[in-house]
Amino acid sequence: MIVVKDLRKTFKLSRQQKRELKNTPGVRADGTVDAVAGISFTCQPGRIFSLIGPNGAGKTTALRMIATLLKPTSGSIEVAGIDAVKHPQDVRRRLGFLTGTTKLYDRLTPNEIVKYYADLHGMEKSVFEKRKDELFTLLDMNDFAKRRIGKLSTGMRQKVSIVRTIIHDPEIVVFDEPTVGLDVITAKNIIDLIRRCKQEGKTVIFSTHIMGEVSLLSDDTAIIHKGKLIFCGAYSEFAHQMQGRSIEEEFIRLIEGAPR
Repeated sequence: MIVVKDLRKTFKLSRQQKRELKNTPGVRADGTVDAVAGISFTCQPGRIFSLIGPNGAGKTTALRMIATLLKPTSGSIEVAGIDAVKHPQDVRRRLGFLTGTTKLYDRLTPNEIVKYYADLHGMEKSVFEKRKDELFTLLDMNDFAKRRIGKLSTGMRQKVSIVRTIIHDPEIVVFDEPTVGLDVITAKNIIDLIRRCKQEGKTVIFSTHIMGEVSLLSDDTAIIHKGKLIFCGAYSEFAHQMQGRSIEEEFIRLIEGAPR
């Protein structure tokens, strides 16, 4: 379970950013701005929670705080009952975080890089081999398991990143735009994997710009805009109150109707 309460992250702008963003709503006179502005939500085990919003809304900042890569300015985060601010190392043992900004080592093979991350988590060899074989088969990776990362396609690299993220079988998984830039078949493999995480009773939170993925996967949904939640609840509730003809239209309607 993930429990986020009144979470806030404030950044101080550089001198140049202050000049460029002068008089921009949300930027204070002292040159600070809230990337995340006091949000609260709960992600339950065995359910998929989607966090959506336009570029710069605060999605990735919120996910990075949950993953303990950023420290909140204020508020609290509990992951699997652990205070993520006070005990980040304990949280990392129980969590897998996929983000497009984490790079892979071009000179290593998928086998080598996944083994490296398994070793970091102290996995026993027999447990690792069974888990790796299962995931490589599920994502159709065996044909390129011994090729260097530098020679792999974008989709192949993303599969490696995902296996690296969940090789230690974490109870919490955080996916930041897991299918961005991928072909249809690779995206389907990853969507199937996210569903499998749900079936295994894991707590799953993901962000995406692809509205079709929200309707396919979401049990619960939150929409973030300018660091604040403008909707948070069950996806069925979101669909029931929809006034737009599609999820895309409803998303745009809510964003345009949000307080400035």
